[in-house]
Amino acid sequence: MLGSMTSSRPYMIRAIYEWVVDNDCTPYILVNAMQEGVQVPQQFVQDGQIVLNISPTAVAGLDVGNDELGFRGRFGGVAQDVRVPTSAVLGIYARENGQGMLFDSDDPVPPPSPSSPDDDSTAPGSKTPKSGRPSLKVVK
Repeated sequence: MLGSMTSSRPYMIRAIYEWVVDNDCTPYILVNAMQEGVQVPQQFVQDGQIVLNISPTAVAGLDVGNDELGFRGRFGGVAQDVRVPTSAVLGIYARENGQGMLFDSDDPVPPPSPSSPDDDSTAPGSKTPKSGRPSLKVVK
C-alpha cells in the first residue's frame, strides 16, 4: 500500500552523504531551523535556516536515523549537540560544487503556503499524484 510507505528523505540523505564523502567533497545540509524539534546554535540561523557542515572531520557521532539526524559539533569553538528531525532537512549537497539534492517540504507540517510554485501540469504517464507532488526549489 503506497500510503503507508515511510519517507524516502532519510534514505536519500544517507545516500547523498556517502556519495559526497566518497568523492572527497564536504557534505553540507540545509536545515529549516524554525521547525519543531530542531536543536541548532541559534546565533548562526539566518532567515530561519542554517547550513551545517556534516563532514566526518567536522562532526563527531553523526547518526542519520529515519526520524532524526544528530551529531556533536563545534560552533565558535564550543562543542554542542545538534538534533534535526529528518523532515527539517531541506537539502544536502557538496560544498565544493553544489551537487546534491534539495527536498520539498512533503511532510504534513505545516500546510503549504498559497505562494507555492505555479506548475500545475503533470507529465503524461506520471504516477505521482498531483497533490503533494515533490518539486525542486532554488535556494541561494
